[in-house]
Amino acid sequence: MGKGRLEAFSDGVIAIIITIMVLELKVPHGTEWETLHPLIPVFLSYVLSFVFVGIYWNNHHHMLHATRQVNGGILWANLHLLFWLSLIPFVTSWMGENHFAALPVALYGTVLLMAACAYFILSRALIALHGKGSPLALALGGDFKGKVSILVYAVAIPLSFVNAWMAIALYVSVASMWLLPDRRIENTLVR
Repeated sequence: MGKGRLEAFSDGVIAIIITIMVLELKVPHGTEWETLHPLIPVFLSYVLSFVFVGIYWNNHHHMLHATRQVNGGILWANLHLLFWLSLIPFVTSWMGENHFAALPVALYGTVLLMAACAYFILSRALIALHGKGSPLALALGGDFKGKVSILVYAVAIPLSFVNAWMAIALYVSVASMWLLPDRRIENTLVR
């Protein structure tokens, strides 16, 4: 089957996720700069999550661009990814409202870990359908960045209970690693 509906649905869900996150930014009561101070953790958690959702949207777009078709297994794998991404607004809000306390930071990392695993599963399902010699398979190769991301999340989650700010630093490091668009797919398709 064609991939158009999967792309459109995924884009819509991701747009809703971003909308929900921004709606969690409550307007302060007052007109002084000091009224913004309590919102700093909420805003910082929003920025981090916005970057992560943007990274997923960007890479999802590139990955589907390198595919011709989808099947039922891919539809379910994509829904699995969207499920974990849909939890990002909740954990973002909880982490920001609680000023990066250990448990919310750990749960935030757990959602990021599960989204990364779901993305890996989706990519492998697409490669299985299109073949090991497909442009997507050649572009992703062993997916070193994806595997490193999963490892970093797995380290950061328990670290949250020792030092939440170190765990946040690890989450930021993963986002930094993915911030520049992954050119592997574009480069492979140009050949």
